[in-house]
Amino acid sequence: MRASILKSLKPDIIVEMLDMALAFENWNKVMERAYMLYQCVQSIHEERQECRSKGVLAPHTYIERPLVYYYGFSHSMRGVAHQKMGQVDQARACIDQYAELGCMEDLDEVGLQVVQEFRHKAQVNRYALEIEAGQVQLLEEFVNFLLEHPEEWLVGLKVITEAAVRHRWKIDRVLHVFEDQIQGDGREMDSSNNDDMYHYCYQRALYEQWMGRPQEAVEFILQAIRLADKLGMDRYFIRCSALLESLREEATAEQIGRYRVMLEGLK
Repeated sequence: MRASILKSLKPDIIVEMLDMALAFENWNKVMERAYMLYQCVQSIHEERQECRSKGVLAPHTYIERPLVYYYGFSHSMRGVAHQKMGQVDQARACIDQYAELGCMEDLDEVGLQVVQEFRHKAQVNRYALEIEAGQVQLLEEFVNFLLEHPEEWLVGLKVITEAAVRHRWKIDRVLHVFEDQIQGDGREMDSSNNDDMYHYCYQRALYEQWMGRPQEAVEFILQAIRLADKLGMDRYFIRCSALLESLREEATAEQIGRYRVMLEGLK
């Protein structure tokens, strides 16, 4: 991309474009825009370096976060896209890149905090990548990691449950561990991240269906429908409705009644 075009782009606008592509699960767009973000911040960085070497002030470019954040975000989004497209080796390489952002020079305290946050994110995502790829031997280690980092429970459960559905793992013991922890800690898994919660509920419904517990599956589908409505994601709702209809004959009359009330409320 030409330097003149890069200078006209704003990193925070590209971040918004990336978030939109991510929400619609358009992985090619995610990849394209992540590379665009990387080129944009690299252009800003090189311009600053050149001005510093000449002893002149660099042109001011307004950005909401430290420059290092945009490097990390571009690498992490490319990693997500590679992972979703089944390109595990490329996803690993991206994780390595945002795990090692500390090599950037002139990092202030805020920048160093960003580096630490991406290092932690890389640790979580390394586990997630390998678990999703079927490395069941890492499951116990990942569970122990999550127990030490309660803020990652929801993301971790989403990953583990999706892997269990894909690879046919029985994970009741793991689920009970986290349910006990959440109840004992007085925490509710329903508010901080509706998108992650939706995906967890949907995957948990699939898991319960596979385990032969259709009524439990319907309960999680109903939770997922409520979250799909909050998120305004029609395709999520359609996906949940199709799954619920496949279980309609095994659902209780009370559950079907609640489903009908939900449908009425969505009109």
